[in-house]
Amino acid sequence: MTLHRDGNFSVVSQQEFVLVGFEGGPETQTLLFVVFLAIYVITVLGNLTMIVVITLDARLHSPMYFFLKNLSFLDLCYSSVIAPKTLINFFSSTRLITFAGCATQFFLFSLMGTTETFLLTVMAYDRFMAICSPLCYPITMRPSTCACLVMGSYCGGFVNSIVQTSFTFRLPFCSSHRINHFFCDLPPLLRLACTDTALNKLVMIGLCGLIIVGTTLVVIVSYSYIIVTILRMRSTAGRHKLFSTCGSHMTAVSLFYGTLFIMYAQPGAVDSMKQGKVVSIFYTLVIPMLNPLIYSLRNKDVKEALRRLCHKHVAM
Repeated sequence: MTLHRDGNFSVVSQQEFVLVGFEGGPETQTLLFVVFLAIYVITVLGNLTMIVVITLDARLHSPMYFFLKNLSFLDLCYSSVIAPKTLINFFSSTRLITFAGCATQFFLFSLMGTTETFLLTVMAYDRFMAICSPLCYPITMRPSTCACLVMGSYCGGFVNSIVQTSFTFRLPFCSSHRINHFFCDLPPLLRLACTDTALNKLVMIGLCGLIIVGTTLVVIVSYSYIIVTILRMRSTAGRHKLFSTCGSHMTAVSLFYGTLFIMYAQPGAVDSMKQGKVVSIFYTLVIPMLNPLIYSLRNKDVKEALRRLCHKHVAM
């Protein structure tokens, strides 16, 4: 059974879960709702702006901005999988989510998160080719190649997502249906299973660890070559521009990979679900909000493109 805010109880179906969410009274819930809503609105506006600006400005039709547009699309979808249901639950008396809805949310969340991990790695490879092999860059990073790299990122995300989802939702959840989280995530779901979850934890740590560590190594190797190449440049202005561009990407990578590693790639990293909720807020809502700001505020080309688009709109 679940307790309503009016003090009455209702029976929770075996095909439903209860998302416990965050503790606190009506004032706390209202404050959290306002904060989450503000973050989500900024996320939607920021990422949509990046997509529109890159699409409409012909000067940004290059591999780097093609990947950045796809990153904005992923961030938009990524946060939209979590935020709307969370916002509704702040004022819901039951906070119920169906078994199918929970599985769908988990699948899409895992798909978008894993795909973003691969896409950030592809972006590091793109910068490596552009800076370390500029003569080969136009040939290596052809539009068809860029499209294949993005599709490969989605394929990698799909494989991890389907494996994690199938392993998780075949478990019997007979002990409790109260998920101590604000969305359907793997660690709290495993705590509800009334059977041995050692295999699930092994798959989670092994597969997620392999993806995170493997892609991190690719990023580190790429940027090691990039840094060496930049330091050898004689032009101070060119060096500063390249460091600024690469710095934006490294900031996004560090934030995203760091939080994912804490949650999924090492055993016992998050000791309590309170800590897990805080970390989850960061990588599901805050980072998708920050990415457009990181790339736009530190990118002269994006700022100029946005200025040109605004001038066109005013002129019309």
